[in-house]
Amino acid sequence: MTTNPSSVSPAVIRLARYGASQLREIVGDDDDPFGVAEAGLTWLPKQEHFAVRRNGRLVAHTGLVTLPLSAGPVETQVVGFGGVVVAPDLRGHGLARLVVTSALEHARTMGPQYGLLFCRPHLVPLYQRLGWRTLQEDVEVEQPDGPVVMPLRSMWVPLRDGAQWPVGPVRLRSLPM
Repeated sequence: MTTNPSSVSPAVIRLARYGASQLREIVGDDDDPFGVAEAGLTWLPKQEHFAVRRNGRLVAHTGLVTLPLSAGPVETQVVGFGGVVVAPDLRGHGLARLVVTSALEHARTMGPQYGLLFCRPHLVPLYQRLGWRTLQEDVEVEQPDGPVVMPLRSMWVPLRDGAQWPVGPVRLRSLPM
């Protein structure tokens, strides 16, 4: 029996590095591939990178970074998810789900109890289908000129069984991811 290569689910790979040239490989010359330039935020590079390659080309990515956070009286760390992007010609084929799910599996081994991400409102249903929960509280994030309230939707996911998001004001004690 032969398998149709187009029906085989692509494998997620780990990248040793990810930068502007890898992003361009995925999205081309799009000046605002994440649709968040108007927010005017400075973003933190990720430490770990998960990607999908198709026919030798990078077509999807997500990155992870561990960050300090306070929520009410609790000082903790979160695994920040960011840089989730899929090639425009391949959107709607489950590649975002694939890289985010693989990154989530790895994040569960990293130590923190929570994953955190920021997204545009129309992406909330995608992340909810993957188990993410919308934070009702505003999240303050660091910026070069001081803290600001994150203008994007904030979502979290438990990385440990029974993990519950702490009650109280939330402050990411770093640049956002």
